[in-house]
Amino acid sequence: MANRLTQIATRTGDDGSTGLGDNTRVSKSNLRVHAMGDVDELNSQIGVLLCEALPSDVRELLVDIQHQLFNLGGELSIPGFELLKPEALVQLDDALATHNAKLPRLEEFILPAGTRAAALAHVCRTVARRAERAVVALGAAETVNDAPRQYLNRLSDLMFVLARVLNRVDGGDDVYWKSERMARYKAQDT
Repeated sequence: MANRLTQIATRTGDDGSTGLGDNTRVSKSNLRVHAMGDVDELNSQIGVLLCEALPSDVRELLVDIQHQLFNLGGELSIPGFELLKPEALVQLDDALATHNAKLPRLEEFILPAGTRAAALAHVCRTVARRAERAVVALGAAETVNDAPRQYLNRLSDLMFVLARVLNRVDGGDDVYWKSERMARYKAQDT
């Protein structure tokens, strides 16, 4: 792995290039750089979510996820390297199963709203989806391990579930989409 940063303002990127973890330089418009940036933004958005009052198990999970996202970004920054371990995917699968089991079945689409913490979790969900799309695009152009794509896919699902959990922390509920078509459909059934 490359040397750790000791100086931030290096000016080496003034020409529109940036250094990868293997010391190669690429354009800042490179697909790999886009994917790394989206993962970094996701990690930062989770940091904002962590500023909210959260249940301790959710807080601990999100802190672990931040570490895994750092590993994922590191893996993306070094072509051919593996930092994200299979246990990271298992952690997300377990968290999805645990939190989903506590939630009522969805009968309608929900809006990305509710409590501030839930709304922030929805922002994290959408950034995770964007990061996933960036990794898929990178994988179409270069060889990328499966784990980063799989991790981001599961993480976006988990952030949706956590938004629902966070809406219920103080007895709240999801904010449901008011579909005219669904309202007519339900009216016909009664």
